[in-house]
Amino acid sequence: MRHTKHRFELGVKKEHRESLVANLATQLFTYGRIRTTLAKAKALRPFAEKIITLAKKASKTESVEKKLHFRRLALARVRSRVAVRKLFTEDVQQFLDRAGGYTRIYKLVPRIGDGAPMGLMEYVSHQVNEKRRRKSVPKKLKPAEANGAADASEGKNLIDK
Repeated sequence: MRHTKHRFELGVKKEHRESLVANLATQLFTYGRIRTTLAKAKALRPFAEKIITLAKKASKTESVEKKLHFRRLALARVRSRVAVRKLFTEDVQQFLDRAGGYTRIYKLVPRIGDGAPMGLMEYVSHQVNEKRRRKSVPKKLKPAEANGAADASEGKNLIDK
């Protein structure tokens, strides 16, 4: 039976696909967000989240051997020391209290040249959650509204004329 045999094949051979996903992950870990095709972003998501989970495990453990082990596992898959170092030292702090879902994919307009659907993949950070909380707070009144209801009604009358 073919259960759990689906992989994002991306129209290339296995070796090419592994290299492609490793390079995309390197860019994601280095810059925090990348713009790529939607199919590649969807293929990258499970790969990147597993690497981020390795970084979380490394930061939570006390054993130096285990930390080294998790870092080497990540290096074997990502193949970029700079990106892994940045993930394991700086970026992992924002994911320590998250249970999963470390990345998000936004759909963008199709690419002009070939019409391929594009996507923006980025980290889900705590800053986004802070922005959501701020949006629930009432906004400051605009200068026209602050002067009183009479000014606002005069503005409506000018529009009607």
